[in-house]
Amino acid sequence: MRTDRVERSTFSGWVDPPADILPPLKEDLTCDVAVVGGGLGGMATALRLAERGRDVVLLEAEFCGYGSSSRNAGQLASAPGGDLQLLNLLYRGRMPGMVRLSENAARYVEDLIDTHDIDCDYEPVGNCFAAVSRGQMGRVRRVAKILRRVGGHVEVGTSAELGIPHGFVGGMREVVGGMMNPGTFSRGVRTALLASSARVFERTKVTDVTREDGRTVISTPHGTVRANKVVLATNAFAGEWEITPRNLSVPIWIIEAETEPIDAERLAALGWSSRSGLVTQHNIMENYRLTSRNTIVFGVRRLERGTTFPLPAREPDQSLVDELAKGFARRFPSLADVSVERAWGGWIAITSTFLPLAGRLGDDTFYSIACNGHGLAQAPYVGSLIADLIVDGHRHEDLEHIWTRRSKFPRAMMLGRLGVRMIWAVDRWNDLVNGSRRNARRANTV
Repeated sequence: MRTDRVERSTFSGWVDPPADILPPLKEDLTCDVAVVGGGLGGMATALRLAERGRDVVLLEAEFCGYGSSSRNAGQLASAPGGDLQLLNLLYRGRMPGMVRLSENAARYVEDLIDTHDIDCDYEPVGNCFAAVSRGQMGRVRRVAKILRRVGGHVEVGTSAELGIPHGFVGGMREVVGGMMNPGTFSRGVRTALLASSARVFERTKVTDVTREDGRTVISTPHGTVRANKVVLATNAFAGEWEITPRNLSVPIWIIEAETEPIDAERLAALGWSSRSGLVTQHNIMENYRLTSRNTIVFGVRRLERGTTFPLPAREPDQSLVDELAKGFARRFPSLADVSVERAWGGWIAITSTFLPLAGRLGDDTFYSIACNGHGLAQAPYVGSLIADLIVDGHRHEDLEHIWTRRSKFPRAMMLGRLGVRMIWAVDRWNDLVNGSRRNARRANTV
């Protein structure tokens, strides 16, 4: 694939930045609840609080929807993130609740789209755990067995049965969820938020969060907010203040890329009739999806760990774009001549447990973090549940399954720089071995 003319962005390839960015905070305010972070989680929290009559202020360092909310692949997943076999081994008793939360999260987002009439090209076509080899197909079947045991709604089949590209052996489709343009979805949630009673300040970077005289004080360059309660909805950026629990999560840099428009006949020849999103079963997944503009968006494949705060804004490196293009050409050899048109990247958060977390610091500061790649569904849903907790005083059963009372967390040892590089190397070795086996089978057939 050609990658020499790629348009690189620090924001997103899905949508342009809003033209009506709100002014920053330039005064001292008081409120009932302050929300720090204007991603999908923060926006959904503030929107729900406003709907329930609370005096709420939201502070966002850039503009609402700036981060991973608009940068992701647009795959509305209904299964937990992470290695489900490992999660089942470590947290077998929690799996029914985790799967129920994940499916409810996808349905919540579908309702949000309908309620606010958000035009985001949503297609309820599900997402597939796609296998690129017989070994990965075995893993898919084991994962399907786990999900079915705990009440998940999935179906397993060959590539032809699932309507996914011929280059994949087969897979498992999540029946709930589908595909969307996450940029226009985030823009739609922002529009709903700005139309509510919430007071929103963009271009307002929070420099510190402290407690003073029984209230939480949020400091910014040109003003402060004193709130009875605070919700930290900053995900990968949560490590900038002392109030954040140690080792709460690890910031990980990932990128997405998009092809140039592809002729409809060439796309049809792939056999991708379902239009379901694809996630491979590598240790570090590859994701692929069709768009309404006759392109394919694809990403991840290699991770890079952040080490210092504040996390820098950056454009995708050429080496990462080339790495993605190499994987694309391997999965779609008939499209190997197609050029990469644009690429963008950003920070997500991964927890050491590979489970999403929500909790409370003291009596007045709440947080949710690290949906581990499945935040498009889970972040806004969990945010709405935290809003209901603040208003009603009790936790929804879905929130209970990810609630933690710890203030310290173990280090994510395998997510160090060396660890993520080793995991990537194992994936590439397995690709090489599987490719050799396929070639040998073809030679024997001939």
